Amino acid sequence: MHLEQGNDTQHLEFLLLGLTEDPELLPLLFGLFPSMYLVTVLGNLLIILATISDSHLHTPMYFFLSNLSFVDICFTSNTVSKMLVNIQTQSKAITYAGCITQIHFFVLFAGLDDFLLTVMAYDRYVAICHPLHYMVIMNHRLCGLLVLVSWFVSFLHALLHSSMILRLSFCTDLEIPHFFCELNQVIQRACSDTFLNDLVIYIASFLLALGPLIGILSSYFKIVSSIHAISSSHGKYKAFSTCASHLSVVSLFYGTSLGVYLSSAMTQNSHSIATASVMYTVVTPMLNHFIYSLRNKDIQSALRKICGTGR
Repeated sequence: MHLEQGNDTQHLEFLLLGLTEDPELLPLLFGLFPSMYLVTVLGNLLIILATISDSHLHTPMYFFLSNLSFVDICFTSNTVSKMLVNIQTQSKAITYAGCITQIHFFVLFAGLDDFLLTVMAYDRYVAICHPLHYMVIMNHRLCGLLVLVSWFVSFLHALLHSSMILRLSFCTDLEIPHFFCELNQVIQRACSDTFLNDLVIYIASFLLALGPLIGILSSYFKIVSSIHAISSSHGKYKAFSTCASHLSVVSLFYGTSLGVYLSSAMTQNSHSIATASVMYTVVTPMLNHFIYSLRNKDIQSALRKICGTGR
């Protein structure tokens, strides 16, 4: 539905054009994305169940991991579920309220992913650089506080962006060349001045993306220095193996995010940007639990107990 005036938001609808307008490819997408979504949800749910059920996994590292798995489920559900409904119903519409809600939760869970990865890097830093004081430093109170602060800051960040969109007026160009309500794409469809929105995006992105990245790099700089000081090769391997999975997930998260950013900067093809976005909205949350479970004997043991194939 297209409106000539942007003030009547009650009946306003956006049109999500999706990844392709080729009707022959829609069955392929409807077969591929539910499979990936199912793998993501079940895999991360198993990680959560494993960390809850096995007392050996009641440690800070697995507490943060279970939170990351929960956020990955919510992150993917927020974007993929609406796309699947639209493909099934052959509809491209999303309401104004639905679009704002989707933006809010997308920013919320993307921020949480970033903060939790930073917290997990700090956890690995304490474990490797201060092993004798690990349980004293990473006590239950600090772990809970770190997660709570991550949620609080991410919520305020998401609330800021969703509130800023409410001040905009939308007229006739309501087609979004994406499979979800992506923040920049929605702002570009506004017929009122968006300077303040763009400024907030740049400042918030700089602070909330660069800050955690500096924290992660600082932690790993100290970790590498500490590992380098270990004399035995076995000791070095054992120390590095405890953070290899996390380092892989961090590389995947920032690599895909940077890839989408560069693709959006280098090309004006909106469908190419939407396709690149699949990497960090669908593929990354799907691969995270594989990275942790395939390289982690403790999680593998807990999963075998859940499935009844291990002691």
